[in-house]
Amino acid sequence: MKRRAFVGLAGSALATPSGLHAQANRTVGLLSTGSSIDYLTTAFFKGLSSAGFEEGRNITIVRRSAHGKADRLPELAAELVGQDVSVIFASGGPGPTRAAKAATRSIPVVFAYGGDPVADGLVSSISRPDANVTGATFLGATFTPKRLELLKQLVPGATDVAMIVNPKSTLSEMQLRDARAAIPVLGQTLGIFNAEGGNEIDAAFAEMARRKMSAVLIGTDPGYGLVFRDRIVSLAAQYGLPAIDRKSTRLNS
Repeated sequence: MKRRAFVGLAGSALATPSGLHAQANRTVGLLSTGSSIDYLTTAFFKGLSSAGFEEGRNITIVRRSAHGKADRLPELAAELVGQDVSVIFASGGPGPTRAAKAATRSIPVVFAYGGDPVADGLVSSISRPDANVTGATFLGATFTPKRLELLKQLVPGATDVAMIVNPKSTLSEMQLRDARAAIPVLGQTLGIFNAEGGNEIDAAFAEMARRKMSAVLIGTDPGYGLVFRDRIVSLAAQYGLPAIDRKSTRLNS
């Protein structure tokens, strides 16, 4: 199922927790790592609308964003619980869901992100989510070989490919394993660059340029997509590095 459709269904499920219908006024909490992204919020509100909910008429949306400061997530989750929300929609990696799960065992928590919810400790099983947590995962990290293949098609002359990953992310190990397996088949070499936040991302791109890397694959990480995306696009353009992100979108050539 496409991400947009699944998040739309998640919005619909959020709208009717415990089987309640649109006649009752509900309060929904949105908890995110960084700024929301269009496909997610559009699908979310479409799901609410399909269930008969409209913000300002019969539903209240309480928004809380950490703006890239993950250490604020527990505080923000506690604020939502204090607002007596009916459900919490957590997005932007596993952090928001962990914070919400720690803050409440009674309020339903629905997540949507591109990682492995079992490895990230959100649920004990994908087929049977436990406690008050459920959601959708897009497992974008599993497409690393396909993105490398697409990058080669876009930039046939790219021989030395850089890959930037967040070393603290649970997704990094799988992405690196898949990239290292795929890169020899494509006749390329792979350079790994670790970066968690802004200054480290700046330094990583500077080092890529110094080493004359041909192109860069942006690893799947919520911080890269929600907090530092514009910065990464700008750096790719500054250093003239063709780049491809987790949505298989060509950023710069």
